[in-house]
Amino acid sequence: MSAESDLDLAADPAQVARSILLDKLTGQPRTRAELADLLAEREIPDEVADEVLDRFTEVGLIDDAAFANAWVESRHRGRGLGKRALAQELRRRGVDDELARDALDELDPDQEEATARELVRKKLRSMRSLERQVAMRRLLGLLARKGYPGGLAMTVIKQELDASDEELPLLNDSGLELE
Repeated sequence: MSAESDLDLAADPAQVARSILLDKLTGQPRTRAELADLLAEREIPDEVADEVLDRFTEVGLIDDAAFANAWVESRHRGRGLGKRALAQELRRRGVDDELARDALDELDPDQEEATARELVRKKLRSMRSLERQVAMRRLLGLLARKGYPGGLAMTVIKQELDASDEELPLLNDSGLELE
């Protein structure tokens, strides 16, 4: 950029705001709240920021509902996160509670259970030498950190522990394999 174009940008805060938003949106989708914070950090006047953000929303460059839906899908499949953890992440990113709820409602309960099961099965492979109670406690912690409700977590863990005991028994409290 030349010194002359820098002066043009400095003279027109709306142009500066548009440039900042376009730059940020080329890397990945962002929420309106994230972009508003960025404009505030760059000292763009609030009324100019609101006007530019409204225009970007109007033309579809900022869409918090689409962002929330994509975020839920991506983070559930990629990281195995449950609804509670996803809701916290969306809140931190400034997504409106109603939009977040709508996106989370799209997550199929059967898919959430299947993902929890897969997480438990994967972790169980490395828990063969542990006592059943220790394994259960660790698995509950895993699913709690991932945002799964306690009832679902306990049901899935008990079922998977019972199923895995038939294949490769865990140790009981005495350190002997369960028969």
